[in-house]
Amino acid sequence: MDYYDVIIVGAGPAGSTLARSLESAGKRVLIIDKQTFPRDKTCAGWVTPAVFKSLDINPEDYGHARTIQPIRRFRIGMMGQNAVENDHDEIVSYGIRRCEFDAFLLGRVRSPKQLGTPVKSIVRENGNWTLNNQWQAPLLIGAGGHFCPVAKLLGHGPGKHETVVAAKEVEFEMTPEQAQACEARGDTPELWFCRDLKGYAWVFRKGNFLNIGLGREDNHKLSEHLAAFVANMKQAGRVPEDLPGRFKGHAYLLYAHADRPLVDDGVMLIGDAAGLAYTQSGEGIRPAIESALMAANVILAAPDASAVSLQPYGDQIAARFGNRLSTQEPAGFDLPEWLKQPIASGLMRSHWFTRKVVTEKWFLHQQIPPLKVAV
Repeated sequence: MDYYDVIIVGAGPAGSTLARSLESAGKRVLIIDKQTFPRDKTCAGWVTPAVFKSLDINPEDYGHARTIQPIRRFRIGMMGQNAVENDHDEIVSYGIRRCEFDAFLLGRVRSPKQLGTPVKSIVRENGNWTLNNQWQAPLLIGAGGHFCPVAKLLGHGPGKHETVVAAKEVEFEMTPEQAQACEARGDTPELWFCRDLKGYAWVFRKGNFLNIGLGREDNHKLSEHLAAFVANMKQAGRVPEDLPGRFKGHAYLLYAHADRPLVDDGVMLIGDAAGLAYTQSGEGIRPAIESALMAANVILAAPDASAVSLQPYGDQIAARFGNRLSTQEPAGFDLPEWLKQPIASGLMRSHWFTRKVVTEKWFLHQQIPPLKVAV
């Protein structure tokens, strides 16, 4: 039996960030993931400057031998209407490929890794967790996404009782002919809101790579919505005619609609396993990184792994992201009622609204400074 201070299930951005923070403080950490890395990850794939600052990564350094697409503009519209294009006059975000970004973050972790290793058993005995009858630790971290096996230990776990966002996307490298025919520009992601405002689609070019997808909190007829959107984009010349046939799917929880407990005795959830994706946009990378940094701060200060000692993590999450099920600032998929009225069509034609509210507030969260936690 191998013994560690902390076992982290999930080697994505949340898990790798937490592992690196804990190992830097001298903790013995094991990180486990069912996938080998690099691996494909269903995600539109953009990272704000705030994330790079929190991770102490220079975007220029990251871009050596990896895809990084500076973003200065956005095209935003409602399906069936003309889009509004806004120029932000500076780099406001970066397009990345998750297969590269996640592998980069994991590559910075020196602690032992068990990759390509599914979690087959989790047993708690005498204050310790034992995984797969091989590894043991008093503290277990769930960082394995929406269906993380650790999340099943808390509350009711992943299930049909949860209102999830279902999304489908495809990312592929275009041929020279496709790249020439594609009118989508790399520095200008396109966001297209569904007419019923229950989701949105995107077209996101990163050099010669193209990412197309659609997500809805009401996933009824998701494939039909996606097919109609893709057909419209092809007709408008925004994307090539000959796209790869298979779109990959994934699911996640919006923060305001999730009710998963974040801590219990000897266990914590971070990132998508905790249901932390922004309610306004569904973006999950920044909440994943920030939750990992907050979790590390609490773990290093906690006298033990009891729920009482770990509860400050839940308090910090609430302070950073707000109280769940709050009606203070509904937005995004949970749009306010006034926006669901016919006025929405006009607002989506407004340069001010699409820039100041949709882009800068809902998607970029520019009003929130980067999180820096001393660990």
